[in-house]
Amino acid sequence: MNTYLFSYGTLQKQTVQKELFGRSLQGWPDVLNGYKAISIEIKDEAFLAKGEQKTQQIAVATNNESDSIKGTVFKLTEEELLNADKYEPEGYGRIKVKLSSGKEAWLYVAMKFLSV
Repeated sequence: MNTYLFSYGTLQKQTVQKELFGRSLQGWPDVLNGYKAISIEIKDEAFLAKGEQKTQQIAVATNNESDSIKGTVFKLTEEELLNADKYEPEGYGRIKVKLSSGKEAWLYVAMKFLSV
């Protein structure tokens, strides 16, 4: 069974996709309204050991529809989604969101930043 994942960061990189999923993902541009992206410092050494930058963007709910994040929605299998879970830094989790296209997709957020 397939599911959707909205990415606005490192999962859009083909090198990351090939390492995690063994393939380049099929994706489409989309927008997440009611959120903004902020920079946070990552302290998860396992994530940083993968060569990722210490400062990453994270989605924060603002509940203001004029705030938005542009990104890509990807079609994944359930197994691929579990691989993505393992990739994300400590303290990140998945929530379901509705994108401007109407698609429901998973979104990774830092759990301490679920709202501002």
